[in-house]
Amino acid sequence: MSEAVAQTRPAGDPPQEHHLQRQLRLRDLVLAQVLTVVGSSWVGLAAGLGRAQTLVWLLALASFYLPMAVAVFYLNRAMPLEGGLYVWARRAFGDALGFMTAWNIWLYALSSIATILFQIPSEFSYMVGPSAAHLPESHTFVFSLLAVLVTLLAWSAVRGLSLGKWIHNISGSSMILAFALLILAPLWALLHRRPVHFTPFTFALPHTDKESLALIGQILFASSGLEYIAILAGETHSPARDISRSVVIATPIVFAMFMLGTGSVLAFHNANPGTPINYIAPIPQTLRLAFAGSGVATLIARFSILLLQIRILGASSYLFTGVTRLPMTAGWDYLAPHWFTRLHPRFHTPANSIYFTTAVVACMLVLGSLGVRAAEAFDVLNNASTEFYVLAYVAMFAIGLFGAQNLRRHLPGWVIAWCSLGGLTCILILVLNAYPFVDVASPLGFAAKIIGTVAGANILGFLFYRRAANRMPEASNLRA
Repeated sequence: MSEAVAQTRPAGDPPQEHHLQRQLRLRDLVLAQVLTVVGSSWVGLAAGLGRAQTLVWLLALASFYLPMAVAVFYLNRAMPLEGGLYVWARRAFGDALGFMTAWNIWLYALSSIATILFQIPSEFSYMVGPSAAHLPESHTFVFSLLAVLVTLLAWSAVRGLSLGKWIHNISGSSMILAFALLILAPLWALLHRRPVHFTPFTFALPHTDKESLALIGQILFASSGLEYIAILAGETHSPARDISRSVVIATPIVFAMFMLGTGSVLAFHNANPGTPINYIAPIPQTLRLAFAGSGVATLIARFSILLLQIRILGASSYLFTGVTRLPMTAGWDYLAPHWFTRLHPRFHTPANSIYFTTAVVACMLVLGSLGVRAAEAFDVLNNASTEFYVLAYVAMFAIGLFGAQNLRRHLPGWVIAWCSLGGLTCILILVLNAYPFVDVASPLGFAAKIIGTVAGANILGFLFYRRAANRMPEASNLRA
């Protein structure tokens, strides 16, 4: 840790270790980056832009991904501490903004876990075939399956990263293999003289209609997530070195998967113009189109869908692991009840935080399904989680512009410039992501629901912070 950062440490901060077990190495970090950044739905959303997908992916790379990568690289090198972006924001802006940054990451992860789990019934129905097409709309089946999955998430989180890292590694590898099969599917079709028009690199300006703008907002933020692994810096063997290196190694892998995968989705939907893109499960749908009518090929398609199911479970576990650390680190700083900091006596994991998070996720899954169609429920959760996360990114990019002087003066000027670009992109994403990209009765009403949810949640978070600060004046004096 640099001398400049060390000087910003409040006197009342607890020791760094807290008996956490360091389990993660570079291989684990790279696979975790792929797991968290590359979601299966993004290639479907990008394919909705048609021939403009390449240009929009390049725009996302230049305007958001590279600023994010630069910021994560330098901030992690300076502050390789458990809590990641929460710690960075607190050191730069103080307790209030630090807590609100953690609050928005926490809400993002909870919403994303629910959103990811919602995908499982749809992808399972594709794997089984037409006989299971009704299952995503069956509340009995969906709730029973999700109850089992949430229980398994909690159990693996309590066991800790000695088990969790293997779940994440297998899931990240499964995602890479599934995308490899998706990307190779057009070549298989060409060899078997099936109708396909595979042109992964096409350049055209996107349309300016409302649906296209909403999709662009989604794609600009699709590559987010590089900083999430920094939450687990205190459980990484060499966090200052290896987390930053994982950003560099994962970058070309991530964008090859995004751009070539989108090209494959477009290739088969262009060959089947009457089939709309399934934004919830585009990869299973595309593989069904690619390998339909062939016995061996159908088995390959089902295997690929199974790989995606493994990825979904791993991504849920990874997000769940990270989100349980935020209340713990906030508790270390006296910004959350000390109850969250208590570790499991055997596995040294934040057991109370895990149990609390499990209950919250279960409630979100139930409430998110009542009286709402599957596609709209997915969209509400997806958009709300994006807005929460964008607010956290605004705080990250603002560190280089408005953070504590002893932090900013050690950042090169070109890094601050990249942060400025990233911050402007985040403001644009905040606006674009409030608009729905599926048919709803009232788009403005839907946008108001998203904005109201985000605003209300942040007001609630600030009130929680104020209550915590008022109840612990002694801790506040120590940190002053």
